Amino acid sequence: MSVNIVREIDNRVKIQNVIISVSDKTGLDIFVNELIKINPDIRIYSTGGTYDFIKKLITDPKNLIQVSQYTNQPETQGGLVKTLDFKIYLGILTEKYNPHHQEDIRRTGAVHFDMVVVNLYPFEKVTSDKNVTVEEARANIDIGGPTMVRASAKNYLRVAVIVDPSDYDNILKKLRENNCSLTLKERFALAKKAFLRTAEYDRHISEFLAKKSESDFICYSFMDEK
Repeated sequence: MSVNIVREIDNRVKIQNVIISVSDKTGLDIFVNELIKINPDIRIYSTGGTYDFIKKLITDPKNLIQVSQYTNQPETQGGLVKTLDFKIYLGILTEKYNPHHQEDIRRTGAVHFDMVVVNLYPFEKVTSDKNVTVEEARANIDIGGPTMVRASAKNYLRVAVIVDPSDYDNILKKLRENNCSLTLKERFALAKKAFLRTAEYDRHISEFLAKKSESDFICYSFMDEK
């Protein structure tokens, strides 16, 4: 199997294009407004309820782009598929100094994403209710969120990933001090935290499902047996 081994990177990456898609919007209003103050030309790409939330905060429409507008693919009903798109992952995973990757960016009209801000569907909170059904739990298994988190964390060489709202203040402080840029050391620390979060998330899902059996499927109506 051929893999990409990177030799050339930038220590400091300026935050210009950001994806924000969060379930927990704690502190998001302050974070977004401060990002725009630090870099008035920043572009925020967002989805669903997060897009609607941010839209109410900003005054200049150039700062906010709906992901479905960027990908030219509408969101699936209920938000089932929003960010699982080739153009999104080109922007997250491609390398700045790889000419083949740059050709892919030009060919598709994609942009390099410098920061991804994601927190996941509240599976742990939902399943803490002892009366939760298997279906309610299943519906709260996030797919696109962990995928973006893992992709961004893998490419910490160029991308900063934020999975915890409690990190917003520190990130803003670093951006103010460094002309809206984050260092490799800072991106690497965020990546380590991101992988811990997805591991924890998957552990909660596997432990919940391990306790269930076919007798818990009473929430479903079997159409093929009617």
